Amino acid sequence: MKKETLCVHSGTCRDRETRGVNTPVFTSTSFEYLDAAHTVYPRYFNTPNQRAVVEKLCALESAEDGLVFGSGMAAISTVVLALLGSGDHAVLQEDIYGGTHHFVTSELERFGIGYTFVSNDASEIEKAVRDETRMIFIESPSNPLLKITDIRAVAETAKRNNIVTVIDNTFATPINQNPAELGIDLVIHSGTKYLGGHSDICCGAVVGGRTLIERIRNSAVNLGGSLNALDCYLLERSMKTLAVRVERQCRNARQIAESLQEHPKVKRVYYPGLKSHPGHETARTQMKGFGAVVSFEVDEGRTRPAEFIRRLRLIRPAVSLGGVESIICSPAATSHEKLSDEERAGLGITGSLLRLSVGIEDCEDLMADIEQALA
Repeated sequence: MKKETLCVHSGTCRDRETRGVNTPVFTSTSFEYLDAAHTVYPRYFNTPNQRAVVEKLCALESAEDGLVFGSGMAAISTVVLALLGSGDHAVLQEDIYGGTHHFVTSELERFGIGYTFVSNDASEIEKAVRDETRMIFIESPSNPLLKITDIRAVAETAKRNNIVTVIDNTFATPINQNPAELGIDLVIHSGTKYLGGHSDICCGAVVGGRTLIERIRNSAVNLGGSLNALDCYLLERSMKTLAVRVERQCRNARQIAESLQEHPKVKRVYYPGLKSHPGHETARTQMKGFGAVVSFEVDEGRTRPAEFIRRLRLIRPAVSLGGVESIICSPAATSHEKLSDEERAGLGITGSLLRLSVGIEDCEDLMADIEQALA
C-alpha cells in the first residue's frame, strides 16, 4: 500500500466486540497475567496502544519492530546506552540536534564511551572509524542548517566495518525519506514534531531490525522511558494525517525558501530543495520531498533578527517544530543554547540564523507576514 493509505490503516488494533474503526484506549497499568502468553505492562513497551503506534511507524519506515518513548531524547539516549559500553567508540555527525550533542558530551565519558564529532561528509565519517567504533550516528537533513548526508555511503562504510548505523530522521519524516531502505539499521524520530504534528504531544520512537530492537528493549525497560496510553492514542490519531500534512508543509516551505532567496534583506537561505543548496543533488537521490523547515540568515546590517521576530504577526516565535502552525526560533537561543559560543561558531550557527518550521496555513498569508516583518 502507498504511504497515504498506510498512515490511515496500518497498526490499528481492532476491537472485535465493539467493532470500532479506531484503536481503543487501554488506560490500564495493570493487566491480568494468568494464562497469558506474556506479561503486559506499560514500562515493558508492549501495551496495545504502544504496539499500534509502533506497527504504523514500522509500516511507514519499512522496519521490522520498534519502541515508542516519552520523548525523542529518551529514544536517542536509550539507543546509545543500550548498544555502547565501556571501551566502545561512536562517530557522530557534528551538525545534529543540540540536545543530542549535549547528551553525548555530558554523559558518555563517564560511561567510558569514546566519541568523535565529524562533518556530515561521508568520507570524513569513514576516516573517523576506529577498531573500537561500534556506532555511527547521523542526522539528515540536519538541525538547524539542513545539511544533507549521503546515507547510502555511510551505510556501506558501516557494513564493511560491522558497525551499527543510527539516523535521526525527524526533519525528513517517513513520508520524505526511508533510511532503512538505504541500508541504515536504526531510525529515530522525535515524535513531538511531525509524527504528533499538533504541538501537544511529547514522544519519540526508534524502529529497525527485530534483533537490534530486542537489545534496545532490554535497556529501555530498565531506563523506563515508555509512553502512556492516552499519548499513544493521540500519536496514532495524528499519524493518520501525516502524509497530507507533510505534503502541504513541504509545498509551502519550498515556495517560502524560493521567495526568501530573492529577498534583499536575507543574506542566506538553507533549504535542500533549492538548487543552490550544496546537498541538493544528494537529497534528490534519497528524499521524496525536501522537508518543511527553512533556515535563513537575515542581513543584520539591514534588519535585526530579534526585531524581525517580534514584528511577525502570524508566525509565532516558539520552540520545537513540525506542527500544523508555522513557528520560528533562533537556534542559538533555543535548540543549540547548551553549546558553547565556540561550538556554535564552528557549526555556523550565528545570531542571525533563524529556523522557520512551516505549517499548513495558506502560503500567501505566511509570505505576507514575513514580508511585512522584513519591510
